[in-house]
Amino acid sequence: MIRNRKYLGIASAAFLAALVAGGAAAEAAGVLTIGRREDGTTFDPIKTSQNVDYWVFSNVYDVLIRVSKDGTKLVPGLAESWTVSDDGVVYTLKLRDAKFSDGSPVTAADAAFSLLRARDNPGSLIADNYKVIKTAEAKDDHTLVITLNQPATPFLASLALPGVAVLPQKIVTAMGEDAFAEKPIGSGAFTMEEWSRGNKVVLKKNPNFWQADQVSLDGVEWLSVPDDNTRMLKVQAGELDTAIFVPFAKVAELEKDPNLTMHKDPSTREDHLLINHSHAPLDKLEVREAIDYAIDKKVIVDTVTFGIGSVANSYVPKGALYYTADNGARPYDPEKAKALLEKAAAGPIALTYLVQIGDTVDEQVSVLIQQQLAKVGITVNLQKVDPSQTWDMEVAGDYDLAMNYWTNDIIDPDQKTTFVLGYDANLNYYTRYKNDAVVALVAKARVETDPAKREAMYVDLQKMAKADVNWIDLYYSPYLTVSRKNIEGFGQTPLGRFYLEDVKKN
Repeated sequence: MIRNRKYLGIASAAFLAALVAGGAAAEAAGVLTIGRREDGTTFDPIKTSQNVDYWVFSNVYDVLIRVSKDGTKLVPGLAESWTVSDDGVVYTLKLRDAKFSDGSPVTAADAAFSLLRARDNPGSLIADNYKVIKTAEAKDDHTLVITLNQPATPFLASLALPGVAVLPQKIVTAMGEDAFAEKPIGSGAFTMEEWSRGNKVVLKKNPNFWQADQVSLDGVEWLSVPDDNTRMLKVQAGELDTAIFVPFAKVAELEKDPNLTMHKDPSTREDHLLINHSHAPLDKLEVREAIDYAIDKKVIVDTVTFGIGSVANSYVPKGALYYTADNGARPYDPEKAKALLEKAAAGPIALTYLVQIGDTVDEQVSVLIQQQLAKVGITVNLQKVDPSQTWDMEVAGDYDLAMNYWTNDIIDPDQKTTFVLGYDANLNYYTRYKNDAVVALVAKARVETDPAKREAMYVDLQKMAKADVNWIDLYYSPYLTVSRKNIEGFGQTPLGRFYLEDVKKN
């Protein structure tokens, strides 16, 4: 779903040699090591919306319905089948025989508990997506009946969200949710054996996983290596089996390494510039429009992504359901920007741009935007902060501009649309943007059952968001990961999911 970018730098040959000399760590039989940028925040599925969490615990927990590996359709998960009533209100799901990692059975009562917890828990960041649930009841251990307040087209797709993974009700209740989040029990391919904060998450094969016979790995270690260049060098040296968030500038070099496989997996990733609408003069439409006109997205794509990315023109990823390019996206036009600023009569404008220290992509984009906005008379002050602080500052609204990214977690546009336009618990991705007509249309689109009408609504939503400059779309890009040649089956689905149960280490 959400967050972080970085990218590159070139270390010395001496440093690389040192890494090679210490490269035995990745050789542990059956244990896959993955280098990532930062540590996670929680194993409580409803209390996060960050990829750094979702991508790890998707292999610890399981969901009722999964998304196919090509990202195009829904397939059975813990629910092996389901039916929907003719009026689109009652969903009956039949659960397979499955167990949690402690050996206890996964029941329909656990599934009902997990869904209602997502809907009702005060700490749930995904509550708005599940308010449509009227009741969720276990008719028996294997039969879950969900009744909605009204038909909701994306509801089945929303059951694939990692945030509504099925948790063991008795254990969560007995331990308390905070303690459970530290020592989770799930029904996924792996169990969480150790979490060394800021360092690593150690996963162990779950022998009780319902597909355990297809899991070849003994375990997985997610290792935090904040520096992008160091992370890549560790893979090259054999200290890591794999790494994610490959720097754009390193792609060509890694592709030439005979010991590595460079992956460019199709994605739903979109990088964008957040705008804090609660801070003057960003509350003025003309100022936001001027900023959009003043930013040359093509220059950013060419300079920062080395042409690997492409200019984004909508919050809906290109190729995703209901995407439209015909939404009023603004071209680069600094003269138009100047005219709008004059019309806004906002006087001298100085903005604070939140930049993550050490995040080279963030830093490069911020400098380009600083230079481009300076040409139209807007002063941008770059505030560099530790990556561990940026999210909290965005949540608190302690910023004017900040770059971030999003990846879809379900195949329906409702999830992202609700999160960034529907004014849910996340204050529209903490931009504080609000348009009551947009909010109403988001809710209406969720329950529209006619595909053509629903598509028209999402086209309108993309146009309305663009007209209001809810944020500034920058670029789309593939998932960039790298693995050693002896690793098979590593990579990401379009929704970002790592199917580590399919990975083999030869």
